[in-house]
Amino acid sequence: MSERAHITVLCGGPSSEREVSLVSGRSIAQALEKYFTVERVEFAQDALPAGLDPAKTVIFPALHGAFGEDGQIQALLEARGFAYAGSGPTASALCMDKAATKAKVADCGFTEAPAWIFSHDRIPDPAALMERLGAHLVIKPVAEGSSVGLHLCANRMELDQALAALTPGLWMAETFIKGREMTVGILDGEAMGIVEIVPKGGLYDYAHKYTAGATEYRFPAEVPEELAAQIRTYAERAFAACGCRDFGRVDFILTPDGLPYFLEINTIPGLTPTSLLPKSASCCGLDFETLARRMIEPALRRGKKTQLT
Repeated sequence: MSERAHITVLCGGPSSEREVSLVSGRSIAQALEKYFTVERVEFAQDALPAGLDPAKTVIFPALHGAFGEDGQIQALLEARGFAYAGSGPTASALCMDKAATKAKVADCGFTEAPAWIFSHDRIPDPAALMERLGAHLVIKPVAEGSSVGLHLCANRMELDQALAALTPGLWMAETFIKGREMTVGILDGEAMGIVEIVPKGGLYDYAHKYTAGATEYRFPAEVPEELAAQIRTYAERAFAACGCRDFGRVDFILTPDGLPYFLEINTIPGLTPTSLLPKSASCCGLDFETLARRMIEPALRRGKKTQLT
């Protein structure tokens, strides 16, 4: 019987999504313990925790937001010679930038909403924004998690309020696309089941995402199979175009006439049993423990580690 591989789950980190990362870290570590020897390391600084040895462990970065998903920790891990789960530094940095990601996946099949990118200290004239993008807009940070800092603006007053509340950084204004919000998980480059997200109150923002009972999830989503297959193909193309690997999640809006609009790619999505990626995986018959094993296996192969089968 071969030796059980050693996995280190990193969680916490210095970003605004630290608390969510801690929950993800505990959940994924518990799932991986079925197959491997697992150590969970919580940290708060923007540096690798001390005491890790690339010859003895493979890293699972259960980190969300800045430092975790933007390529920084991936670059540090590579510089130290660690094998780790998930996308590399370049793909991670790209997918953290919503504007750059949209440009990269423009030819992958999805439709994209018109957008305007601007800095908090050079905010466009609201009238010009509405003239270019329409009266119904979504304002969101270019480089934050998928539900952080969202503003839905249905009129000029709401747009003025949203623009006045912007924090430092780059922002994106997009034409609001009316439709069903959906996501599809990717595992080893292949799309899994489509999950429909139905927030009670309209906008799937941070509060709806992490408040129990605030959102309904339908999986697999009720989508005609021919269209579902097309969407899965688009998602796989987008994932590959951005250079992603191992796992991820592609978010989109499906309009009433069946047109999928690309939103973004999450390279380290939520990793609890009730998160969206596990819901997508469950459509393919994968329970959370099996999904967790499949997510770390490519890193084990890259690190030439052994494992129990």
